[in-house]
Amino acid sequence: MKILNVISTMNPAAGGPSQGIRNSTPELNKLGVHREIVCLDDPEADFLGKDPFPVHAVGQGKGPWFYSPGLMPWLLKNISRFDAVIVNGLWQYHSYAVSKLFRELHRGARRQTNGSERVPKLFIMPHGMLDPYFQQAKERRLKAIRNWIYWKLIENRTVNDADAVFFTCQTELLLARKSFSPYHPRKEFDVGYGIAAPPDFNERMANVFNQHCQGLNGAPYLLFLSRVHQKKGIDLLIGAYKTLLPKYPGMPKLVVAGPGLDSNFGKEIQMLAINDPLLKDSIFFTGMLTGDAKWGAVYCCDAFVLPSHQENFGIAVVEALACGKPVLISDQVNIWPEINGGGIIGTDTLEGTKMIVEKWLNLELSERQIMAKAAKKVYLENFESLPAAKKFYNALKMVIDKI
Repeated sequence: MKILNVISTMNPAAGGPSQGIRNSTPELNKLGVHREIVCLDDPEADFLGKDPFPVHAVGQGKGPWFYSPGLMPWLLKNISRFDAVIVNGLWQYHSYAVSKLFRELHRGARRQTNGSERVPKLFIMPHGMLDPYFQQAKERRLKAIRNWIYWKLIENRTVNDADAVFFTCQTELLLARKSFSPYHPRKEFDVGYGIAAPPDFNERMANVFNQHCQGLNGAPYLLFLSRVHQKKGIDLLIGAYKTLLPKYPGMPKLVVAGPGLDSNFGKEIQMLAINDPLLKDSIFFTGMLTGDAKWGAVYCCDAFVLPSHQENFGIAVVEALACGKPVLISDQVNIWPEINGGGIIGTDTLEGTKMIVEKWLNLELSERQIMAKAAKKVYLENFESLPAAKKFYNALKMVIDKI
């Protein structure tokens, strides 16, 4: 089986979709799947050329729509080589271009061969972009109106004309039904998501992480590992720390690791911590961590924390579970029902964030150890890469073979 993933960018700093592709490809290869990627990136981008599968960069997308004139010619030339095309993400040029091309292909097939000419199957993977949060959040009112208009004019056809829509978990699938109309996909699948087992811990990881987090000096810490973005609830976490520090002066430090520190929101968050005498010695900002530095940050933390307002899956959450780290998350991280004793769940509010942190602080050492073992079990039972890849493959095959 040959599949093509179409995605706006393969830049790891952009978030989970590109990492999801990187995580699943080795296991799909074992199942006999050949995967290629086409993306709207500059071919000279420094994050390209490192993957063990073909990545075709057709030129940097421009503007908020990420328009790239090189995409359509590449698709026209290459699309017949594939059994399936999977669009990762919505609301940008790549989803529009693929949907438009498929309508033309189907019209051409009907005219030329009475519908018998083979056209690849088309799949959409929204990656949480149909979540009601994006239409309801107060700070997104203008964007919500824009998306509603765009849905009515364009994106409803992208979703409803596809052969199937793939979701990373059941919660994402159910939430997607609440955002827009008309919404009537031909088929919906919860294909799950998985990650490869993390590398075994070694001291080099800790050393490399410490180089990126000067001043921590071996102190215990909670780890926020995600984009520094308003959606992620980092402001709630810092607010919770400010409230709890007087009550728990010896509480673990907070390490904030992830891209986005140079954004306006990122700068505001840093100033919020730096200018507060209570917080300035308790919160550390590292920027984005990769490789040994990232794994060192995860393995050495006391627990992982993410009070996000919306998370269709949360790859970093699963990476923490795979390392045997309890996760303190909001109930807006869509995989929260699977946590099963491997962490603490709260609401995506200041009070909810205070609750998950304070509950962790009040656990006995033995209780934390039990939770750590449960965290690893959650990963093994729900998020290993091979079972997830098989689920993904079986859904593809079911549609391609019209079972």
